[in-house]
Amino acid sequence: MLEALKKEVVAIARQAEASGLCRHKSGNFSIRDQETGYVVVTPAAVDRAELTYYDICVVDLNACVLEAPEGRKPTSELLLHLEAYKRRPDIGAVVHTHSRFATAFAVLKKDIPAIVYEGAALGGADGIIRVASYGRPGTPALAASISGLIQSADAVLLESHGVLTVDKTAKEALLKAHYVE
Repeated sequence: MLEALKKEVVAIARQAEASGLCRHKSGNFSIRDQETGYVVVTPAAVDRAELTYYDICVVDLNACVLEAPEGRKPTSELLLHLEAYKRRPDIGAVVHTHSRFATAFAVLKKDIPAIVYEGAALGGADGIIRVASYGRPGTPALAASISGLIQSADAVLLESHGVLTVDKTAKEALLKAHYVE
């Protein structure tokens, strides 16, 4: 099911790794199918060097697993991805990375001001990339922390955690993660 999107999400995950936005098993990626509304998402605890499209999980917006290979389950950050899709019907992809500089801002609880043009378009109306309040990774509290911010911004820092970017395509969501970094 959704083989082309599975291959695309693997490619995006590998590009994020190759460019240094995340390492090994950190970070996670998803793409929403426009026809079904289903989401293809990277699995938990699989190193991207070993990741194939056979490992990718398919879920609905209620977090029901529709397809997962034996021994695989969706990323622990699934609720975070689904919250973004629920708040933003216009987006088709979510990228969550643990890039070095963006994560440093998130740990320090410092918003990223609109310094360069590319970054200014990622924040809300004022162009500032805000830090969402802390939520333990993999919990409903983390998902809830982005609810208000993601409605008007394409990038959100996750306090003491990393960064989340969204767009219509996975390629553009990944590009936004690079701009944040």
